[in-house]
Amino acid sequence: MASQGMRFTDFYVAACVCTPSRAALLTGRLPIRSGMSGDMQHRVQTKNSPGGLPPEEITIARALKSKGYATQAIGKWHLGQYPQNLPTGHGFDGFYGLRWSNDMEPAKGNPKDASSRLDQKLEWWNCNLMRNDQIIEKNTDLSTLTRRYTEEAIRFIQQNRKKPFFLYFAHTYPHVPLFASQAFQRKSARGLYGDVVEELDWSVGQVLDTLRKQGLADNTLVFFTSDNGPWLVKDLAGGSAGPLKDGKGSTWEGGMREPGIACWPGKIKPGVINQQMACSMDLFNTCLTLAKVPIPSDRIIDGVDMTPMLLGKGPGQRNLMIYYNGDELYAVRKGPYKAHFTTYSGYSKDAPQKHEPPLLFDLPNDPGERFDVAAEHPDVIADIQREVEKYRAAVVPGKRQY
Repeated sequence: MASQGMRFTDFYVAACVCTPSRAALLTGRLPIRSGMSGDMQHRVQTKNSPGGLPPEEITIARALKSKGYATQAIGKWHLGQYPQNLPTGHGFDGFYGLRWSNDMEPAKGNPKDASSRLDQKLEWWNCNLMRNDQIIEKNTDLSTLTRRYTEEAIRFIQQNRKKPFFLYFAHTYPHVPLFASQAFQRKSARGLYGDVVEELDWSVGQVLDTLRKQGLADNTLVFFTSDNGPWLVKDLAGGSAGPLKDGKGSTWEGGMREPGIACWPGKIKPGVINQQMACSMDLFNTCLTLAKVPIPSDRIIDGVDMTPMLLGKGPGQRNLMIYYNGDELYAVRKGPYKAHFTTYSGYSKDAPQKHEPPLLFDLPNDPGERFDVAAEHPDVIADIQREVEKYRAAVVPGKRQY
């Protein structure tokens, strides 16, 4: 995809954990606006969570259905378990996958460290596979998920090859516990984590091959990304953020700067490395614009249209990135500079640390956020502070905004 399309170096998600990040991607709105941000203790949906993505929200799927698109969600949902909160309650014609993360349905008596183990056993987990709003298989064999998701995606594309479609394909892995199918086990030098990534690579290849075989590749935008950074406390099962600082659960770059690859043969020039800022929320505006669906005017939309940038017809429209952790604004990036008002290491037992004045980093020259340059740029701090006050004045934690 990268060699045939556009690879982003500065692509972000709107939250450092999965539930609010996914809500933002699908609605084009900061998760605090839809009530999906939560506080530090309730940032993700669990089996005990009473709600989910509110029915009043407009997802990409719901918007595209107005233009006759077939819509399908495959994989991990994690935006609510009740019928009105599941994909079929949010504009998707169908859903095939798990309601939440695969570590949220443990078997009784499984080891305390089961999720991060590399010697995984299927009997440690009792995950339930769903189709639409019904459980169709209990105690699912987790080693088959990637393959079965892929087969489902291929069927959806083949069945809808003669009409426009939107496929939201959210793989369960590499979220822990890790499992790979028999064909990919012990194939990678990186062990189980590498096996899982090898199978994901195969899955993406199968989807792209299907588009080509069906004659759809030149008329289909494919975007690859993730929902948050690596879960570093899971050690070798948790992945790596490379040169970026920290990972999942934090608003350091390693928690919210993600892979981003856009592929569209004949429309996006091949081999482009894009260093402009972009965010998963921007996919909402981009998809609606390409489908000629008006952007909703009855609510605040935080996404921007990436179409000019993708097609090489103009610069990116995003110059600001807001980093929320739960319902609190922790950091802001404006242009090359990022200011941290509060910092917190992912899943640390220590309390968040406030910074006054804020820390300031020059990200193009210091992506690892090692050198605080706040003292050298009081004008930048003042400018970013004005942006912060605008957001804080317009956002009420725990209250949805339209």
